[in-house]
Amino acid sequence: MEFTSTRNNSLSVSSAQAILQGLSEEGGLFVPRQFPQVDLAEACRLDYCRLARLVLEGFLSDYDPAFLGQAAEQVYGANFGGKAGQLSKVTEDVYSLELWHGPTCAFKDYALQLMPRLLVKAKEMLDHTETTLILVATSGDTGKAALEGYRDIPGIAIKVFYPTGGTSEIQRLQMATQQGDNVAVYAVRGNFDDAQTGVKRAFADKELAKKLAADNAAFSSANSINWGRLVPQIVYYFYAYGRLVEQNRIALGDKVDFCVPTGNFGDILAGWYAKQMGLPVGKLVCASNKNNVLTDFFATGTYNAKREFFKTTSPSMDILVSSNLERLLYHLSGCDSQLVAELMASLAQTGSYTVPAGLLEAIRADFAAGWADDETAAKEIAARWTDSGYLCDPHTAVAFRVAEEYGRETGRPCVVLSTANPYKFPAAVLQALGQPVPQGDFDALRALSACTGTTPPAQLAGLEGMTERFDRVIDPAEISAVALEK
Repeated sequence: MEFTSTRNNSLSVSSAQAILQGLSEEGGLFVPRQFPQVDLAEACRLDYCRLARLVLEGFLSDYDPAFLGQAAEQVYGANFGGKAGQLSKVTEDVYSLELWHGPTCAFKDYALQLMPRLLVKAKEMLDHTETTLILVATSGDTGKAALEGYRDIPGIAIKVFYPTGGTSEIQRLQMATQQGDNVAVYAVRGNFDDAQTGVKRAFADKELAKKLAADNAAFSSANSINWGRLVPQIVYYFYAYGRLVEQNRIALGDKVDFCVPTGNFGDILAGWYAKQMGLPVGKLVCASNKNNVLTDFFATGTYNAKREFFKTTSPSMDILVSSNLERLLYHLSGCDSQLVAELMASLAQTGSYTVPAGLLEAIRADFAAGWADDETAAKEIAARWTDSGYLCDPHTAVAFRVAEEYGRETGRPCVVLSTANPYKFPAAVLQALGQPVPQGDFDALRALSACTGTTPPAQLAGLEGMTERFDRVIDPAEISAVALEK
């Protein structure tokens, strides 16, 4: 399988090169030139590890299939406690795909437990011996998942940048207390977009690249701009569909909608790739919080990031520049890399762009969108608990609300991607349930457990009292300089 760039489709690289490099030299994102097809009946019969191997083989054709199978077994076995791809029925036609049973209690574990293995193997395949310096911008969950995935791996160093005050306290502590000799964490003044822009500038800085090369090092990324982050996420769409078939809730070939709480557009784009591979997807429903730039884009065709930024109770969605949308624009424009480059230049220079009418029509054929503010999400948390006995976090609550509104139109089953454990946001969940909220997150965690009779994950409860290793706060403009520090 060859990959090209969204901004230069004359370029061709292998999947190993795409994963190792992360971002194309001109700033574009790597995308596959074809969509491998999957035998749906076969896919529905496979357990999670074998299904992962099947999907990975289709896109990572230069990797040894035996290696991919072994990596899938190592990642999706014990790490997820037998709950990889767990699907729970919530209402008559709405299901929750619980993606938070991994080591950091967020969906990012599905990619970031596997991706380090793919990166190390890519270096071996391409005979690269330099130190790989991974820069990560995070709105909360990616940072910890990446730190945990890459810690103490020889030949790799990782630096994570998160918006100060832009995560839950537990998310922050997960990063600030991270162990490992090859990790570093920085709070960035501003929001996630400021951190992400700073990281992208570092990647595009040719002088910085020269300095790294002189020190036998090179950049790579663990954000969803890296193809190695996206391909593992395709798997659980097929797996959820297979469980619905297995449980006789749908017949093979029936269409299913998926509703995804969305920030950087990577998780929902993985669903679109699954559809291109043969999965019978009805609509991919993009659920946003008050930072509803994507909802407005789907309605108007104009992407406008120059707008007020809101800090919400669903901080992982507090994003105004959704990087992976670029990949969708490339595919649905007929692989028009010149158009995509022009649109991205407009976004960088003016903060907005408008797509041609035909492209917007093509996007709307596959996607729908909606949003919910904090108050509405809180009501949804309470409703799911009261009506269904189902406890969810604010991000998942946003998706439940949007799924309910959209589902009235189609009558199809809808799978909501539940992206984080509710105990990552105990204060917000406790408040939504109408309970008194203690001052600290760990007191809130205990109160949430007491009022619901549920048990917090040990890896979150165990953060209390841990020594914080990282407390440095920087400006976005300092990211490039910090990248060179040892």
